[in-house]
Amino acid sequence: MIPTVIILSFNSSDTIRQTILSVKSLTDDIFVVDSGSTDDTIQLAEREGAKVLHHAFENYGAQRNWAIDNVPGGNSWQLHLDADEELSTELQQEIRNIENTTPYAGFLIPRYLRFMGRLLRHNLAPTFHMRLFKVGSTRCEDRQYDQHFICSGVVASLKNRMIDDIRMPLSEWTRRHNIWSDAEVRELAAGMVEGRIRGKLFGNSIEKKRLLRAIYNGLPLFVRPFLLFLYRYFLRFGCLDGREGLVFCVLQTFWFRFLIDAKLMEYSRLGTQTDSKT
Repeated sequence: MIPTVIILSFNSSDTIRQTILSVKSLTDDIFVVDSGSTDDTIQLAEREGAKVLHHAFENYGAQRNWAIDNVPGGNSWQLHLDADEELSTELQQEIRNIENTTPYAGFLIPRYLRFMGRLLRHNLAPTFHMRLFKVGSTRCEDRQYDQHFICSGVVASLKNRMIDDIRMPLSEWTRRHNIWSDAEVRELAAGMVEGRIRGKLFGNSIEKKRLLRAIYNGLPLFVRPFLLFLYRYFLRFGCLDGREGLVFCVLQTFWFRFLIDAKLMEYSRLGTQTDSKT
């Protein structure tokens, strides 16, 4: 299989080169869709042979769908990555070995995180993402946060991993998660279900995760972040990822989710106050 590779970028000079290098063995049809980088991202991408397109950022779902519609790749398959994700050598070989006559329309790829320089083998390890699919079979969810691709055909899972290499300082990491918490609150407040993946007990890994998220969302505010931390850190053995795993689990599993609950409470009170004044 020879896919067209599409990479979303914004101020990704620390990681964009490694991302491109990890897909060069698959294709020379590599596109970077940049949303206004002010660092060396564009120059580094072009130096590695990628073609750079520019599109203003609205949200990840809209950006990915714009890329699906506008990248002029000549291949019948697309592989979508973020600028801090890279394919393992084993995954590169696995993709090369996929026959063009495969009956599948898309493939889920297991993703592991590298955080503070350490590969996390237990914290959110792995999460599966639909990133490799036939052109015309797939769109991205209309979500502001935690969006996934929806494939209309039969889907399979690949065995080997890609790595999300988080190199940004913690100050930038927490800044972005603060923004994403606002997006999650808007998403939950809107309560929209159309154009989104539904949770299924016997579905694929993404559908099962959505079912668990629905169960989580039904739990009491401020209780559920504690329960989620206990589940991931102890029952899913996040504690085996060392100090880096502890930092990640406290920040991503507890702090981020606790912040969302606090903002949901704030949103609810502001809404009640607005209603009482009308």
